[in-house]
This record gives sequence, structure tokens and C-alpha cells, in this order.
Amino acid sequence: MKVAVFGASGRMGTEVCRAVVEAGWELVAGIDIGDPRNDALGADVAVDFTHPDSVMDNLEWLVTHGIGAVVGTTGFTPERLTQVQAWLGDTPVSGVLVAPNFSIGAVLMMHFSAVAAPYFESVEIIEAHHPGKADAPSGTAATTARLVDEARQAAAAAAMPDATTHEVPGARGAAIAGVRVHSLRLPGLIAQQEVRLTSGGETLTITNDARSRACYMPGVLQGIRWVEAHPGLTYGLEPVLGLSQER
Repeated sequence: MKVAVFGASGRMGTEVCRAVVEAGWELVAGIDIGDPRNDALGADVAVDFTHPDSVMDNLEWLVTHGIGAVVGTTGFTPERLTQVQAWLGDTPVSGVLVAPNFSIGAVLMMHFSAVAAPYFESVEIIEAHHPGKADAPSGTAATTARLVDEARQAAAAAAMPDATTHEVPGARGAAIAGVRVHSLRLPGLIAQQEVRLTSGGETLTITNDARSRACYMPGVLQGIRWVEAHPGLTYGLEPVLGLSQER
């Protein structure tokens, strides 16, 4: 397997380069801002951990050159995914995997939160990351909120109670698909997320705490193997892990 890494000198990119080499694959190129993308020609798969402002341009280039892509860069909206699908076309030559989170624990947290959501009156999300993170809320938190909303709608769950009528802007967090998400940015953290589900008399808390960026590498490596064999667009690590989309 020949692999290129976009954002190679970043926090995540450095870990990906190390993991690729340790997996016994060939690291074709490590590309950063200003480096020629042509260095990635010949790669079977490229991993992108760059910036929301540059990832789409990278993806268009990779799809055009028939190179598979594993994308951990945040900031993907439904509109961006639609654009990637359009670039791939009806008969895609390469695969693109876009995942909000490559931590297997975080993916299971999202999955279990969606399973539990219809059984509780209220669900709120608290996510905490290092101050250098570009987006808030995190892609993982936004995806969790959408999964929770989809699960509650499918179960015809009642609206979550909230009598707030007077609010300092932001005090109740951001509303993502009707779910309140609270973002913290603190030095010394990598990534934490807590999903609190409550009903009269009890609280279920589902927490994932990434203490090292190495925890993302098993998911990234599985994603590289996946796109080699699956042309087209895949969103989320769930299909890669064999998790059912039915909850």
C-alpha cells in the first residue's frame, strides 16, 4: 500500500505518518502548505488532516487523479458531502471516507448515544478540546447531535423540555438539530465528549476521553484499507467497523 499524508507536520498528520510506516506501508509523501500536491501522485490512498479551508480543494484534486482519500479534517456539512459525491460521479473510480472521528471509542459513543436517545426525556452534549481547534462545536459533537435527533424522530419522541425564555446569548449552548451542544476550549486537553441523557430520576452519561492522538490511528488504518476496496463516498467510521445503521 502506498500512502500520502496531507497535513503531515500537524499534530494528527505526524501520528498518521508514524502509523503508516509502522503498518509496513510506503509513505509516498508528507504534504504541507506550499508543498506540491504532485508529490502524492502514485499513492493508492491519501490521508487528509488539514484545515476546513483547504480540505475541499485537496479532495477535488485527489478524486480527479483517482486517488482514494481518508479524511479526518473537520467542518463537513451536508452541502460539502454532496459536492464530494458530485466529484465522484455515478461510477466512481476511487473511494472517499469522511469521518467526524477516527477514535473507535468515540464512534461507539455516538452509536450508543443514538441507541439510548429515544428512551430519555432530554439529551445534551458537552465537548472539550484544546484551544488550537479551529471549529466549535466539534464535528463529532455535531454528528452526535444529528444522530440523536434522527433516533428521537424515528421513535416519535416528545420534544425535550426547556422553559428558558431569558438567556445570555450562548448560555444554553448551540442548538444542533434541536440538541444543545456546549463547547469548551482549554489548554492541556486533546478531545473529550460527554453525552448526558436524563429522565425523571436518572441520568445516563456516555463519555469518551482521548488522552493521546495515538488512539485515532487504529481507525485511520482501518479507513485506509476500507477505501482501497470501496469506491464512492462513505461517511462515518460505522460502516468500516460493521456497525448497523439501524438503531
